Amino acid sequence: MRRIVEKLERPDASIVAGFVELLSRYSPSCIVSDMMERARTLRSNIRPVVAGRFAGPALTVRLYPGDLVDCIEALRVAQAGDVIVVDAAGETETSIWGGLMTGLCKKRGVVGAVVDGAIRDIDEIRDLEFPIYSRAVVPRSTHSIHSGRFEPIEVNVSITCGATVIQPGDIILADEIGIVAVPKTEAAQILEASRKEAEQEEATRRRIAEDKTIEELLAEFGRI
Repeated sequence: MRRIVEKLERPDASIVAGFVELLSRYSPSCIVSDMMERARTLRSNIRPVVAGRFAGPALTVRLYPGDLVDCIEALRVAQAGDVIVVDAAGETETSIWGGLMTGLCKKRGVVGAVVDGAIRDIDEIRDLEFPIYSRAVVPRSTHSIHSGRFEPIEVNVSITCGATVIQPGDIILADEIGIVAVPKTEAAQILEASRKEAEQEEATRRRIAEDKTIEELLAEFGRI
């Protein structure tokens, strides 16, 4: 099966830019996770293989267990600022992403990738300075380079990644701590709440530097 949905409904550019601005704060994934009441936080076994912070609309890819193929079809839809998110069925012994795919993504302006599965060529990916998360790293490739087959694959469909449901166009934010997926329908409200929380945390840090007691901090902010 091959299903490529060509049109990706991306969030308003100003909202995406707001989440990109959050990347300059301490622990932005923690802030956003808190504002979503701990929902939509990807599982901890998907870790940064090549570190780097990014935020952008999710371009989703679904592959099929036992028949994993290369995911270059995603590049038919990818635009600058996108994050490619791959549901590779959590398989850790077959890499679905490598250095050449990364080079193509860089040319397109893709800002990062999240793979619920395995990748390879991390030396090349590191040299390309492309931030990517995955469950595993393994040299074994898909069969695509031998079979010439690039399906089954679905692009721009609802997927599950890191035990989290992700819709095309949801905003993915990743830092060295973890990954959150912000529903595009709620992104504006979550961004506003996250900004306020980031400011409160900065104010709390200033009070700590002023030697305020725990009691004083709780009285002013209600939490620490």
